[in-house]
Amino acid sequence: MKFLVCISQTPDTTAKVSFNADSTEYNSGGVQFIMNPYDEWYALVRACELREALGGTVTALNVGPAANETTIRKALAIGADEAVRIDADPKSTAFVAKQVAEYAKSGSFDLIFLGKETIDYNGAEVGAMLAEHLDLPYISFAGKLDLNGNTATVERDIEGGVEVLEVDLPFVVSAAKGMAEQRIPNMRGIMMARTKPLHVIPAVPTEEPVKTVRFTLPPAKAGVKLVDPEQMDELVRLLHEEAKVL
Repeated sequence: MKFLVCISQTPDTTAKVSFNADSTEYNSGGVQFIMNPYDEWYALVRACELREALGGTVTALNVGPAANETTIRKALAIGADEAVRIDADPKSTAFVAKQVAEYAKSGSFDLIFLGKETIDYNGAEVGAMLAEHLDLPYISFAGKLDLNGNTATVERDIEGGVEVLEVDLPFVVSAAKGMAEQRIPNMRGIMMARTKPLHVIPAVPTEEPVKTVRFTLPPAKAGVKLVDPEQMDELVRLLHEEAKVL
C-alpha cells in the first residue's frame, strides 16, 4: 500500500507571536520551528503503523522552502520511507491543497493523511480542498482508523458520542488525537534519515487566490479583580455590567 502524509512546519507552541512592521507577515526571527504536532503524532505515526502491519511505503510531503528540510528529515527519522518537498513559499491553504493534489495525482496513493489542522492558523481547510481536487471521499477529525483489505473503518468524536464510518480506498483523512501515540525518533532512525531520499520538485503554476492584508493580536487580557466574599452584590454587579455573563 502507498501512504501519503502531508506535513507542515509551524512555530513551537512557546514561540512569541509578533508581526513585521506593516503587520502583513509573521515575524519568524529567533523562532524555533517544529513539525505540526497533529501531522507528526497522529497522521505520520498511524501511516507508519499501517505500513509496518500491511507492507507498502510512506511518503512525507511538504510544500515549503528549503528551510523546512530539517523538519522533513524528522519525518524520515520517525519512519517515512521517502520525502518530497514542493519548492514554494505558500501564502494560502488553497495553494497548498492544489500543489499536494497535483503531486498525489501522479502517485496512485491508497490513503492520504494529514493532521486535523495546523497549530498556527487552525484553519482545518487543506484536507477538504485536497479531497475536492482529487474527487475522493474525505473524513475529518478521525480518532481511529483500521484497514481490512480495501475498506477502512474510521471513528471520530461527535457531539454526544462516537461516529463509526466505513469507506473504500482511496480517500483523504485528517487525524485527530487518539489516532496514534507519539513516536520519538531513535538513533537508528536519525542515522537512516540521512540516507533516505528527499526529492525537491517545482511547484505547479498556480495563482494565489487570497492575499493577507493584515494580522492583529487579540486584545490584552484585563487584570484579575478580587471581590470580598462578603460583597456578593458587588460581585453580581461586576458579572452583569463588566463581564456581561449574567
